Amino acid sequence: DGVGEHPTQAFLDVYTIREELGTVNGLTITIVGDLKNGRTVHSLVRVLSQYQVTLNYVSPVSLRLPDEIKMEVRKTRGIKQKEYTDLESVIAETDVLYVTRIQRERFADQTEYERIKDSYIINNSTLSRSKPNMIVMHPLPRVNEIDPEVDFDERAVYFRQMKYGMFVRMALLAM
Repeated sequence: DGVGEHPTQAFLDVYTIREELGTVNGLTITIVGDLKNGRTVHSLVRVLSQYQVTLNYVSPVSLRLPDEIKMEVRKTRGIKQKEYTDLESVIAETDVLYVTRIQRERFADQTEYERIKDSYIINNSTLSRSKPNMIVMHPLPRVNEIDPEVDFDERAVYFRQMKYGMFVRMALLAM
């Protein structure tokens, strides 16, 4: 619903993490991009608050996760949440890198969009500083926030994530 929620995406995202890493508990999940307007992010952090995880939020200051969502997550289980503007400061400790696009359609001022649209671009150089078993997720569609060279890295799971989404949504419809 616009910038609000996307619950089926959150279910398939958690399913993807579990399928790819075997568990959700104990992981450090770093979410990068437009956290203010990203409905997938809003739903995902709410679902992740039911687990024992550490959440890192990486975004430009103007696109930070809304305070009311952070407060809700804090009340649920006291999940550790940290905010950053620099991905480099957390990439080495990250188990799940969840990348979202900077959404052009959410900007009234296109100059501001142009200024921050390429704030985070994941490429092979970024992955070289990460854990060998970290996974890279994306709710798709992507614009240029993940370089296509990453598609060939085994840690890039976003195409499998899309396939898992079909299974999760089929199960939800069957229910």
